[in-house]
Amino acid sequence: QVQLVQSGGGLVQAGGSLRLSCAASGTISSIIVMGWYRQTPGKQRDMVAVITSGDSTNYADSVKGRFTISRDNAKNTVYLQMNSLKPEDTAVYYCQTMTSLKTYWGQGTQVTVSS
Repeated sequence: QVQLVQSGGGLVQAGGSLRLSCAASGTISSIIVMGWYRQTPGKQRDMVAVITSGDSTNYADSVKGRFTISRDNAKNTVYLQMNSLKPEDTAVYYCQTMTSLKTYWGQGTQVTVSS
């Protein structure tokens, strides 16, 4: 019912910045939380940052102080501003939205940080 379309990502040098966006469309009733996860080959998909409908946020310890999650509720869009990027941030980043009915995932976008 819900489609998540991501944009952003790419190749950046260590210390650089990227901004990811994710727009939700389709049949949307009540979005409880939207967030960003990342995954590398052979690893589990880990939470990076989440934001609730009340704009409460949570971040993984590894990105605190560097990444900022925000949302535009009117546009059903969530953003991830990534600053001071490190090679360890290299991963496929996935947008997630959780409704009262189901959890949805975006298509993923590659973020590669060179040393």
